[in-house]
Amino acid sequence: MNPLETLNEFLGNAEGWLWTWAGMPVVIVLGLYFTIRSGAVQFRMIPAMLGAITQKAQREKVGAGRGRTERTKSLSAFQAFSVSAAARVGTGNISGVAGAIFLGGPGAVLWMWVMCLLTGAASFIESTLAQLWKTRANDTYKGGPAFYIQRGLGSRGFGLFFAVLFIFCFAFAFTSLQANTIVDAVTGAVAVYADPESMTWLPIVLGILLAVLTAAIIFGGMRRVATVAQNMVPIMAIIYLLIGIIIVGMNLGELPRVITQVVTEAFSPQAAIGGGFGAVIVNGVQRGMLSNEAGMGSVPNVAATASVSHPVKQGLVQTLGVYFDTILICSITAFIVLVAFPDVSVGGEGLVMVQESLSSNLGSWAAVLLAVIMFLLAFTSVLGNFSYGEANMHFITSKRGWHLAFGGAVVALVFLGSVIAVDLAWTIAGVSMVFIALVNLVVIAILAPTAFKLLRHYNAQRAQGLDPIFRSSDLPEIKNVEVWVDEDVSDYQDERELASSRD
Repeated sequence: MNPLETLNEFLGNAEGWLWTWAGMPVVIVLGLYFTIRSGAVQFRMIPAMLGAITQKAQREKVGAGRGRTERTKSLSAFQAFSVSAAARVGTGNISGVAGAIFLGGPGAVLWMWVMCLLTGAASFIESTLAQLWKTRANDTYKGGPAFYIQRGLGSRGFGLFFAVLFIFCFAFAFTSLQANTIVDAVTGAVAVYADPESMTWLPIVLGILLAVLTAAIIFGGMRRVATVAQNMVPIMAIIYLLIGIIIVGMNLGELPRVITQVVTEAFSPQAAIGGGFGAVIVNGVQRGMLSNEAGMGSVPNVAATASVSHPVKQGLVQTLGVYFDTILICSITAFIVLVAFPDVSVGGEGLVMVQESLSSNLGSWAAVLLAVIMFLLAFTSVLGNFSYGEANMHFITSKRGWHLAFGGAVVALVFLGSVIAVDLAWTIAGVSMVFIALVNLVVIAILAPTAFKLLRHYNAQRAQGLDPIFRSSDLPEIKNVEVWVDEDVSDYQDERELASSRD
């Protein structure tokens, strides 16, 4: 075994140890704490989530004289939701879920659902805090963990450390890994019809194409990223959901057996392959959190970009995103796998089971269809991860030259990820992600009382029949708030007064 393989094995073991002995206890304990203290906000306020996602961004005048036009000041609630969903809903929703089932058995799916429901409150808190302590930028707002670490905890040095680690993990490592996944999926589809050895040029061509597409979008600014995301994410979700519904419909008689398997094997010591009851829980919890990213500190970077009338609104919207990712997208993958493989031990690892299920139900052309889906999932994740990193770059410096260099690095890594083996990069990124999640969860636990105070402020206005609006002067005890003055909510105040006059 060469030194790189040894390092890869060591880091892989370290990641597993961190998740089992540090990640899971922290996630479960804090998830329960957030749920209880917030009054189970992730359950009781689902109607408010659906209402908040429709809020439009404010408008501002641009230009002079007759050439003045209006544009949105920032992203709308739905645009911010779409960008975060673009990053959340990635290849892990297919290969990751299938891998969790292979390693932990069908029961791992139930623990993914439990983790989704438990960590929804963490997602609410981190996104609400990101909205509260956001800052103004050129074409949108910026915010995220680095910002609420500095403004909430009063430590810019700690914020800088977090921002650098975050950029390395999400914007660089995971961006190149998603590009690598795209190439693997396309190559697999081509192999059905041609000899892969005669297509050695394919990864290079795909790498160039992906790099050009990425550059064309990200150098257009966050507005262009958001526009692409809000158009691609619904298409991506609808295509995948339709495939899942068709396959479940073709195997409707198997559905009761699948649901029974998921529920009963979640508590069966013999259910998981080679690991027993612990493997079921560990794989379900780990894959669930890695999939929906609730509490991991990634989504707040996009949540802060939305223009809304109250910080709680975007917290609610991003909680809805957790359900979209896990309850909807991940569940479809689970059903696709389990209707075809009652005994997952014979199905093959990860993506293989999804490919074989699609082929057996829809025909060999389904390999091409899966490649298209994987392309959409991975490419939108590239854009989402870029947006995460861009927010942290803004925290480090506002100098345009550094931001252009960051964009160039992302484009270069998209190409490199397409043409090289990245096993070690996966492992390094995985360890970094566990560390980021643990740090962020502890930080938002310290700052959670502020989020609860904002939630009470929001609910007090709703109880009066008002569309909630927040101004920093409403809660002057909360310090270091830059926005949320009159100009940030003026349009919303006008709309509220207009609605009141109509009544």
